[in-house]
Amino acid sequence: MKKVLVACGGAVATSTVAANKIKALLKENNIEADVSQCRVSELGSKVNGTDLIVTTAKVDKDYGVPVVHGLAFISGVGLDKTKKEILEVLQ
Repeated sequence: MKKVLVACGGAVATSTVAANKIKALLKENNIEADVSQCRVSELGSKVNGTDLIVTTAKVDKDYGVPVVHGLAFISGVGLDKTKKEILEVLQ
C-alpha cells in the first residue's frame, strides 16, 4: 500500500479538500493508498515511509520524496496535469 501525505500551510482546510479529491482519484485508478494530512511544518516528523507528498503550500525543503503541488485541487487550474503527476508517481 502506498502512503500519501497531503500538507497545507496553516490550518487543515485546503489539505482536507485536496485529500478527499486525491482519495477519489486513487480509488478510480485502483491504487491502494493511505492518504493522511498534516501542516507543512510537520512534514519532517511525518515523512518516514511516505511515497508522495502533495502540498497546497510552497515547500522548498527536499524530503527525499516526490512532491506534487496540489493547489489545482483547490483552484481547478491545471487539475488534469496534477492528477497525471500523482498517478505517475504512485503507479
